[in-house]
Amino acid sequence: MGDTTFGKGCHLHLIDGSAFIFRAYHALPPLTRKSDGLPIGAVAGFCNMLHRYIEGNNGPDAPTHAAVIFDKGSHTFRNDLYDLYKANREAMPEDLRPQMPLTRRATEAFNVACKELENYEADDIIATLACQAREAGGRVTIISSDKDLMQLVGDGVEMLDAMKNKRIDRDGVFEKFGVFPDRVVDVQALAGDSVDNVPGAPGIGIKTAALLINEYGDLETLLDRAGDIKQPKRRETLIEKRDQIELSKRLVQLDCATPLDFGLDELDVRKPDAEVLLPFLAEMEFRTLSRRIADQLGVEAPVIAEPAAPEAEADAPEAPAFDEADYSRVSDADALQGWIDQIRERGWVAVDTETTGLNEMIADLVGISLCVEPGRACYIPLIHKASATEDLFGSDELVEGQMPLDEALAMLKPVLEDPAIIKIGQNMKYDAKIFARYGVDVAPIDDTMLMSYAMHGGEHGHGMDTLSERYLGHTPIPIKPLLGSGKSAITFDRVPLEKAVSYAAEDADITLRLWQVFKPQLHRSKVTTVYETLERPLVPVLAQMERNGIKVDRDTLSRMSNAFAQKMAGLEAEIHELAGETFNVGSPKQLGEILFDKMGIEGGKRGKTGAYATGVDVLEDLATEHDLPARVLDWRQLSKLKSTYTDALQTHINPDTGRVHTSYSIAGANTGRLASTDPNLQNIPIRTEEGRRIREAFVAEPGHVLVSLDYSQIELRILAHIANIPALKQAFADGLDIHAMTASEMFDVPLDEMTPDIRRKAKAINFGVIYGISGFGLARNLRIPRSEAQGFIDRYFERFPGIRSYMDETKAFAKENGYVQTLFGRKIHTPEINAKGPRASFAYRAAINAPIQGTAADVIRRAMVRMPAAIEGLPARMLLQVHDELLFEVAEDGVDTVIDRARDVMENAADPAVHLDVKLTADSGQGANWAEAH
Repeated sequence: MGDTTFGKGCHLHLIDGSAFIFRAYHALPPLTRKSDGLPIGAVAGFCNMLHRYIEGNNGPDAPTHAAVIFDKGSHTFRNDLYDLYKANREAMPEDLRPQMPLTRRATEAFNVACKELENYEADDIIATLACQAREAGGRVTIISSDKDLMQLVGDGVEMLDAMKNKRIDRDGVFEKFGVFPDRVVDVQALAGDSVDNVPGAPGIGIKTAALLINEYGDLETLLDRAGDIKQPKRRETLIEKRDQIELSKRLVQLDCATPLDFGLDELDVRKPDAEVLLPFLAEMEFRTLSRRIADQLGVEAPVIAEPAAPEAEADAPEAPAFDEADYSRVSDADALQGWIDQIRERGWVAVDTETTGLNEMIADLVGISLCVEPGRACYIPLIHKASATEDLFGSDELVEGQMPLDEALAMLKPVLEDPAIIKIGQNMKYDAKIFARYGVDVAPIDDTMLMSYAMHGGEHGHGMDTLSERYLGHTPIPIKPLLGSGKSAITFDRVPLEKAVSYAAEDADITLRLWQVFKPQLHRSKVTTVYETLERPLVPVLAQMERNGIKVDRDTLSRMSNAFAQKMAGLEAEIHELAGETFNVGSPKQLGEILFDKMGIEGGKRGKTGAYATGVDVLEDLATEHDLPARVLDWRQLSKLKSTYTDALQTHINPDTGRVHTSYSIAGANTGRLASTDPNLQNIPIRTEEGRRIREAFVAEPGHVLVSLDYSQIELRILAHIANIPALKQAFADGLDIHAMTASEMFDVPLDEMTPDIRRKAKAINFGVIYGISGFGLARNLRIPRSEAQGFIDRYFERFPGIRSYMDETKAFAKENGYVQTLFGRKIHTPEINAKGPRASFAYRAAINAPIQGTAADVIRRAMVRMPAAIEGLPARMLLQVHDELLFEVAEDGVDTVIDRARDVMENAADPAVHLDVKLTADSGQGANWAEAH
């Protein structure tokens, strides 16, 4: 049509891009690009839907203007208003994440306008365009079923649920909400939204909310007259939760004044350009759609070659299709012996456990699954009980057709402990810990999760479902329908045997098939050494550390919680005195009004909803000149310490051991760093006095002390080696204060004239450069002008030119190869390194940091793998790993020997694989608790 000025007679279609994508993702089976395994199922579905949309809108009511609107990111101005907004949303599936940018490219390839905006949701963009089009005299059709968009309907704006081919007008909105569009926001504010975590008014749903709004006219009148409501509970809720309800309205209210950098005239409908669209479809390897569109456009379809089977896949044996009918239930010793004979004949077995929960320290073993060849797997049920469908009262009597647990374990123990038989698992650490509680020491092992992690770290997730769909083209039986949810949820021991056999045996079958695909690929990917020295041998070490746990003094935590509560109360009183009135310190809205309206502090910035921003960054800037924001920061810090640590840690103390047993994720971080969960013991703050005090609750058993060994500035030492910086190397060799030396080099200040402030600046730059800090970031850290901070960074690169060379070379390597490497050969893939905009900037920083942080992570992994042999026979056990620190519990008479041996292991952990130009050093400490030891 060409550029069309939007006005009367024009018809704008606004397509909810996210709805299209998720519909496509869930409607189609997993699909990967044959040439490289990239997931493209959602992209294929999206392209088909977009093509059908274009084909179906050529009649008299066709749009004159159209656009597909996307969400730019997960953080918007609503998160600044309420940090728990959408906190309940499940993480995006790993195989969908790399497809999101491809859907944008697909939209542009079809020559349809593609729009998104940082800090705003797609709904806000749709709302603004709809209002603009309405004011210009045009019609609008919003192609979506999103209830939040229903507040826009009316006066020339309608919605179309494309999946149901149903149009939604004002009457349709009333049917949904019980009010017309102009009062939808009021109803949503009262009812809240559990999906988006909008709090609303507790106990008030859509129907009640609609009744109240229809009676009082609007939300503001209702809240002003809440005291007139006869029902006591409803009246109290509306009065007490007024702030929460008003916040909820600001969260659900769409922003019709979103600052767009484009106009309606740029959204005119254009026909697809064959020279743009067909190459994109060919790149995605969409053969059928390419041919269909080429025929419609009257051009020749592109030739898309069928890729040859990858060499690695050719090594995996031809596998039969998945068939639940081939799985068997083992109910007696004779049947189990048959499986054991097959295991011994082959020399391997895939093994998986089913349990009553995810906490390996307390979960009961429900059953064991085995697989010896693809398609042939079994499940050995052990303690299944009647389900609710089988027995109304859920009897604890074991159902028939199971082996006695002791008998099954007695038969399997020799096999699971046989050094000549490989036991294959997916996240084998979990299964090993379960078996260990029953006296079975599973070894040797192979782990498909860790194989994937070694080869594909940074590319995708490494859970079984992801790997099965990506590499086997098979979607596993989901667990949620078996266990249910909410109050009706059951544990696996209540799953009927027939369903349990299918689910559990399939897990073992998938694991074996993945192993047969991955095992030969390790060598071709050149990560066999990484897997064999850094991943696989760490499993039993971490399993033992997790079983060891660490003793926590509940009384100390309780006293700290009480002390924090008292200190918070004191701070609240001080804050109220400074403010001249009482208010809810935890309310960002009330705090903003106190700071910027009542106190008249300059610099207040209102969001689109009218509330002032009062995040940490804002308060830290204000705290340099005003006492009240400084006290609020202190209050928030104490509140977080109390809820996250002193209160929550008490719930994690194991009642049988009196110790906290964290769980380490080996394949969690792309760089090789371990992650700690349930509880997370790696993020306990140590920079503040209150944070350090929490470590006082972690104590040694009587007659023992806690011993800490911590690498000294390991990442700076690795940087000096990798970037080949003579000045830094010499400083470490001479044992100098590295931050003072850096300050002397940069600011031409002799060491004997060094001031704490100059050293602090150098320290901030030293560590900031490793993480690719910007002038803006350094300015905030040091609270100095941005130009001054950028000057520091520029001078740093002048003094240490090797760092700039390292950064440029690393970035170039990543762009060419799609990954970077640690000194030990770990590959960290960088899939977004060639992206554009902010994502590219983040990818650059990650690529520069990964070889340094990853090498440090590899070093401590190597130390941990060697540590059990080094302290064998000594009265000591390794308890925790926290970044660059290892924590031990040692009998008082063995401390010196343990420190000597552990230090020797840590300081020589890189050898002989890598010779570092800078010597590693480990500092030691000891004490009755962790705070004293560190």
